[in-house]
Amino acid sequence: MKKHYVPANPDFKKSPHTGLTRQHYIDSARYVLERAFKHVKSFDQPIIFPTIPGSKSYPQPDDPPWRTRSHEFEALERTFNLAAPLIHIDPDASIKGIHLRKYYLHHFHRALTSGNPNSIPMPDELPDATYQFTCEFGGWTKTMLLMPDVLWPHWTKQQQDEVAAAISKWAHHRTTQNNWRLFNICALSWLKLKGYDIDDDLLRSHLLWIASYHAGNGWYLEQSYNYYTISLFVVYGTIWNRAFGDKYYPEIAAVLEKSFDELFLTYPNFFGRDGYINMWARSICYRLWISGGFPVSFLLKSKPLDPGWARRLCSGSLLQFLTRDDFFVNDIPALGFYGHREFAIQNYSCPASPFIMFLPFIALALPEDSPFWTAKEHDGAWTKLGKKSQRIILEKPGLALVNHGSTGTSEIISGKVYDDDHNYSKLVFNTHFPWEDHNPQGGTSQEYGFRSLDPRDLSGMDINFYLTGRAVNNEASITAGFTTAQSILFNGERDGVLYRQLLMRKPPNNGVGYIIDLAEITIPGGVVRVDRCRLAFEHELTLGHFGLPHVKGKKALVEKITHGEAQGLSASIPGRQLLFLAYSGWDKVKATVHKGFNAETESSTVLGAYRKRTSKNPPMELMISVMLHKTDDTPWTKAQLQPIRRIQLLEVMPSGSVIGANLTLADGTTRVVDFKDVDGYKSC
Repeated sequence: MKKHYVPANPDFKKSPHTGLTRQHYIDSARYVLERAFKHVKSFDQPIIFPTIPGSKSYPQPDDPPWRTRSHEFEALERTFNLAAPLIHIDPDASIKGIHLRKYYLHHFHRALTSGNPNSIPMPDELPDATYQFTCEFGGWTKTMLLMPDVLWPHWTKQQQDEVAAAISKWAHHRTTQNNWRLFNICALSWLKLKGYDIDDDLLRSHLLWIASYHAGNGWYLEQSYNYYTISLFVVYGTIWNRAFGDKYYPEIAAVLEKSFDELFLTYPNFFGRDGYINMWARSICYRLWISGGFPVSFLLKSKPLDPGWARRLCSGSLLQFLTRDDFFVNDIPALGFYGHREFAIQNYSCPASPFIMFLPFIALALPEDSPFWTAKEHDGAWTKLGKKSQRIILEKPGLALVNHGSTGTSEIISGKVYDDDHNYSKLVFNTHFPWEDHNPQGGTSQEYGFRSLDPRDLSGMDINFYLTGRAVNNEASITAGFTTAQSILFNGERDGVLYRQLLMRKPPNNGVGYIIDLAEITIPGGVVRVDRCRLAFEHELTLGHFGLPHVKGKKALVEKITHGEAQGLSASIPGRQLLFLAYSGWDKVKATVHKGFNAETESSTVLGAYRKRTSKNPPMELMISVMLHKTDDTPWTKAQLQPIRRIQLLEVMPSGSVIGANLTLADGTTRVVDFKDVDGYKSC
């Protein structure tokens, strides 16, 4: 078997950008399952994947037995995201000589009835808590709501009753907040649809809770907003609407549908021109699952997406991963974004977890004559964008979406981040320059790295903020390395400038003295940063650009840039380039080689800037920089090397604000960076 998926007989007439048709979706689903089923030696053997020694993924060697059962059940349920569509279109589909329908009928029944090696526990056999099983029951019943023909009718009535009893116990069990309620909703709804008694009041309660989480712009509440809005609320919710909600809860279904329509107004803007997905937020190893929104949009009553553009983006996202050798580890999708990366996963992930990424194969549940399959691929809004860049602001979730016509990349700018989680806390996330892990030595990619030089921190003897004179003992080691922002606040857009704030330390640790006010101006292929430093004590700061991977071990070519007033560096690898320019507020620029931080390769180069302030009471300063990127090998133009024509620093702005600037850009555009009342605008 080839190391990666290679589309056979691509059709560049119907799909001029990707060559993929409905048949290629079938072929690629089979390809992934055939690799996964290398771990299945016989019909009676459950599908179980090798664990990864030294990984923080579960199950761990000292875990209770139910964690192993959870891993096994997750493998069964999540591979069903590929198996179910194949069975739906071909009831006799088989993989490596194993009849898929019979296999999943057999093993789901065995898992949900007692006395078998892979029987899962029931809630009353475990301490009262929430468990991964609830998540898997939600995913499984979601698939059966969409494709009810695949399994259920092929069990005997006795087997159906036995399976339903297990579903019911978990469907009625305790769930956790936010998106998990959808798992219980799908499971309870499936039971009711099949004539089993459920607690209708509980189902209604879950539905009302879900509706209450809508925050605006189609986005749903999370601690920090993320892809779960798309992949769970929208995908699961739309399937639930059509299969159950329209009939039994039409009022709530209509409320949900309205929010889904709102989300799809900007949904394509999350993807690069070629369909690339952005490595952003938690559960990164689920990757493709956000592409499930493309086919599921054709189940909405409004059909909000252009079908030719939808399939172009969806297919492009499939090719982003399936065509890479490093995507597979142990013949299954790696725990990471491309290859295995510990920093990219959470401890609720197991080797089977990435199979939820195959939600886009919902497309095979659409009829063959669906516009999703018949329309000709095209580049949608990118065609009109040309070489320009656009920025869309979603005020309610505090997100900014940037599409760069000159590079074909898309960016996500997070504005409401509650903690120092690098899945969310980057200054920007780019589809073609995946984020790097934090470097405690400074120079972290797309973050401000902060190290306190306050002697009270260095000694581990801080003074209480309320000035009691009593020393507070702290560990000096905490401040020995560089840290990144503990939260990001969203302050809105005014006159073409996007404002946010970084809290490098939160109260009660004197958060007011650890603020960096961010102001950013989108320009073609990048950003102008005019950030106001309000760090009140001695400190060091670094600022990093995107990480540039060393493909096949070859270092990036770094060159010094001497154009204009800025200190500058460029870096390049075949097909990708970066430019970093530092103006006022920085001491020097430097290029750092990182090892073990990049999502694509072991080593990478990060361009960035550094400053050190040792005054007991450092003044406020503007830190001005420009970060540009390219996805080709063409030389940098004069306008790119000198993107700022004029900078006027102002101590007092006409508005009465302090420490701002007037900028004239290379194209003659003027921008006023004014932090007037910025603290009053903040939201998180």
